[in-house]
Amino acid sequence: MELNLFDQQVYTGRRRVLKQNINSDGIILLLGNEDSSMNYKDNCYPFRQDSSFLYYLGLDVPMLAAVIDTDTGEEVIFGNELTIDDIVWTGILPTVSEMASLVGVTQTKPYDQIIHYVHKALIAGRKVHLLPPYRPESKIKLATWLNTSLDDVAEYVSVKLIKAVIAQRVIKSPLEVAEMEKAVSISVDMQLAVIQNTRPGIKEYELVAKAHEVAIANNARLGYPAIITTHGQTLHTHYYGNTLQEGRMLLADIGAENAMHYGGDLTRTCPVGRSFTTRQKELYEVVLASMDHAISMLKPGVHYKDIHLAACQKLVEGLTEVNLMKGDPAEAVAAGAHAMFFQCGLGHMLGMDTHDMEDLGEPYVGYTDTLKKETSIFGLKSLRLGRELEAGFVLTVEPGIYIIPELIDRWQADKKYADFINYDVLNTYRDFGGIRIEDNFLITGTGSQLLGKYLPKTLKEIEGLKG
Repeated sequence: MELNLFDQQVYTGRRRVLKQNINSDGIILLLGNEDSSMNYKDNCYPFRQDSSFLYYLGLDVPMLAAVIDTDTGEEVIFGNELTIDDIVWTGILPTVSEMASLVGVTQTKPYDQIIHYVHKALIAGRKVHLLPPYRPESKIKLATWLNTSLDDVAEYVSVKLIKAVIAQRVIKSPLEVAEMEKAVSISVDMQLAVIQNTRPGIKEYELVAKAHEVAIANNARLGYPAIITTHGQTLHTHYYGNTLQEGRMLLADIGAENAMHYGGDLTRTCPVGRSFTTRQKELYEVVLASMDHAISMLKPGVHYKDIHLAACQKLVEGLTEVNLMKGDPAEAVAAGAHAMFFQCGLGHMLGMDTHDMEDLGEPYVGYTDTLKKETSIFGLKSLRLGRELEAGFVLTVEPGIYIIPELIDRWQADKKYADFINYDVLNTYRDFGGIRIEDNFLITGTGSQLLGKYLPKTLKEIEGLKG
């Protein structure tokens, strides 16, 4: 087995910075993931290592954990060596000590000995720093090691560690950017395969297969379940049984995760037939203008929440031109009327996770102590990123228009935003679907840089891909 790793110094350097940031305050426990059974014990879901474990220790292998002592500097990886029964099924694999040496860790111990390290720290009154567990099996392990209840594991989650990890992971190094360039470029090829094979009569699942084919052919996999649908108004649908029909659109939101587990996240909307209808063209141009305006604002020092609101205003301006909205666009956005058409956020962080570090909590990843997330305002409560941008951030820009009949009915019955929404016109769009366009950007010292190969996005370019 060949491990996909950066140079040893990358991992030792990352851990050195982490220890400095925690500053002699107990031990850090980094828990790797284990295989998870699908329908019986030995038939498992594809393994995915925890991203923070990968960031600091790089080892893409099940059933590993690590302790980092911030006082002594000691680093220990815990894992079990293969038995002869294991080798029969897996072949010879590197030993735990061999793997540890590749990432600059010299001390290894059997997996079950980690409980002694944790208990020793607790008895001595030392802090045990944990990241939030997101898998049930991880939570059960931690409860056992900490000798506490499942509910009380949360009390051991360290905000100090969360903030320290985010502070490192949020700024992408040139090595990481290079990996993301690869992942986004694979994602571009996935999109091209889907668009070029979209035609009347084909099933959505046949297009999902095209995306998987490209990913696997590039030693990658999908970073998240594909969204490939003719019902683009449903933001995260994973049903693929619809047959595509002339006159409809297809929305494809797909991203590759490469061998180093860095990902891309791209969306394109294309006509099922050779060209968009007049209405589809009009609203597509509205979304594209919003996207271009948002991209023009990307630079350090700007709050992404402000970019989101500016993109929303640009959407409203376009929707007003086609008579779906009315009144002053700025006032419409301030009131929240734009959320009839754009119910989600403009984008999110991107890295080893499609929603990067979301397991660590949006209040820490996408927001700060001084900029809190809106949790009650429709639309803004789904904005995963609001904080001030910094050089080294990687993020998505993905405006859209989604015509949701159920939302129309509910708001119209309540006469909600009647000063801004032309319900009579909107009701003639009930079967429209949805449009989203999404690209990935690195924030640079002076602006932004598009990641990956260029993926066509203008109306002319998209229609040109249809042959």
